[in-house]
Amino acid sequence: MGANISTCWEALPSTTEIFLPTPAVYTPILCCFQYFPLITVAQWILSWHPAGKTSSQSIFNIPGRIAWSAMEIVGPINLIYCMVTPSPFAPSFTDLPVSNILIVTMYCIHYLNRAIISPFFSAPSMSPIHVAIMSSAMLFNWFNSACLAGWLRGYTVPTIPSFHEASSRSPSRSAVTDLIPTVGVLLFVIGMAGNIYSETALFRLRREEAEKRTAKKADDETSAGQGNGNKYHKVYVIPPSRGVFRHILYPHYVFEWLEWIGFALAGTAVVPLSALPISVSASSVGIAPPLHLAPWLVPAAWVAGKLDVSLPLPAVVFVINAITNMLPHARWGRKWYVEKFGKKAVAGRGAVVPGCAWM
Repeated sequence: MGANISTCWEALPSTTEIFLPTPAVYTPILCCFQYFPLITVAQWILSWHPAGKTSSQSIFNIPGRIAWSAMEIVGPINLIYCMVTPSPFAPSFTDLPVSNILIVTMYCIHYLNRAIISPFFSAPSMSPIHVAIMSSAMLFNWFNSACLAGWLRGYTVPTIPSFHEASSRSPSRSAVTDLIPTVGVLLFVIGMAGNIYSETALFRLRREEAEKRTAKKADDETSAGQGNGNKYHKVYVIPPSRGVFRHILYPHYVFEWLEWIGFALAGTAVVPLSALPISVSASSVGIAPPLHLAPWLVPAAWVAGKLDVSLPLPAVVFVINAITNMLPHARWGRKWYVEKFGKKAVAGRGAVVPGCAWM
């Protein structure tokens, strides 16, 4: 048995092959990450999410701002590391097409806001986050950035089923098809602006409520957050039903999904290694082993084939994983709003679907 364990251990890839994925390791990483939606089934069943407004006292809690920044910063750090580190399997970062570099820039801009600006400059306070939540988020962002890095450095992953050659550029491509990346960039900008606007509105409401409580109970040491040293601590409000909150309670989630859908559409302009000039890549070392697509990814591959565009597979996986991860949080969050403020305050709004009490 010891010999079998030793053999299995030796068969595992080295850390250098994992943290700068080689083509052989890249496909298993992408394969694992594409099945993340199956894990989120547990999130629909269990309401346990010790972070934000649903956090609780625990010796395993990490200060909110630090935990949030740590789990969000993993993505851009890993992506940048993978993009700039020399590799025999891919061209250098400076040799990559502008389209590939643009996608890297879009990703890093998003996470600059999420990891630095939002927790340290925008949010009035952040509740403690359980180490389990922080660790799982860090793992998610590592998987995601590793998958994006291989794709953006030009790795070609044959898919099963395959509806077209990923590098094909037939003469029949229409002007509409060529506009897809531009539309994607616009959607990304609109989504990010809407996400920031929605979150900033929530932060402003929390500040206003904390100021009201402080004014009413200026001499009470147990008033909102004073015992914690931060008058904004654990001060939560339900947004009034107007503006972006008129029909749903989590417009910042919907805007973020729009942002990543735009990211995926812009990703149709990413150039795979097989399509790069000979001066950049004279061999097919960037060809990864074939990937059997998860059933929910097959329609995206079919649409890409019909439109004759490269399938931005890691970006599509990211969109699906982000939505399936955030949907149950929105559902449980709506339930928390009902229990905390009552149905009248919720005013019939859905979490992310207008008028839907379940969602």
